[in-house]
Amino acid sequence: MKSAVIVFPASNCDRDAQNALKQLTGKDPHMVWHGETDLPDVDLVVLPGGFSYGDYLRCGAMASQSNIVRAVKAHAERGGAVLGICNGFQVLTEMHLLPGALMRNADLKFVCRPVTMTVEETQSAFSRKYQSGQTVSFPVAHGDGNYFADDETLKRLEGENRVVFRYVEGDNPNGSANDIAGILNEKRNVLGLMPHPERVVDPLLGGTDGVAMFQGLIESLG
Repeated sequence: MKSAVIVFPASNCDRDAQNALKQLTGKDPHMVWHGETDLPDVDLVVLPGGFSYGDYLRCGAMASQSNIVRAVKAHAERGGAVLGICNGFQVLTEMHLLPGALMRNADLKFVCRPVTMTVEETQSAFSRKYQSGQTVSFPVAHGDGNYFADDETLKRLEGENRVVFRYVEGDNPNGSANDIAGILNEKRNVLGLMPHPERVVDPLLGGTDGVAMFQGLIESLG
């Protein structure tokens, strides 16, 4: 599987994504600066976590206007896989590749800790190596992870089985609607999630629950 990680000003998880991809694929991902206009020939594009452009205006709003965005959209429209983690999820909603918006956490506090989720969907490349209903733990680190969408959008996401990860009852760190932690687009080739799978791919880092996501992508994308 060939991959690329987009690097925005003030990204701080791009190296985490790079290390996870190199460890699990055996290949160095392309590190693509946001000012570029073209992507290399890759199967997976990762929009990493961080504070792109200092989170000015709205989280992800300025990054969604970067030069590279047009190429990322074209990649997704061709059926290429796109994974947006934390700030990357925020960027995907601002790009309109995913519906809804990420608002300030309900308690208006930055949260940084492991959270427990259930796997709700196992038919996508991102989730195929998990079991339906499986409980996993990924860390979160965000102040704007409160997923919001109107009732019609929420019904569509639920009805089309596009909610991939859901915070378990009592462990919703941000107030997200329906305890949503991660969602797919209609084509099921774009995933946005607030928790960080790339930070749990090595026992030395405290867990391996993120490994299955990358294994599924490797098997699906070659």
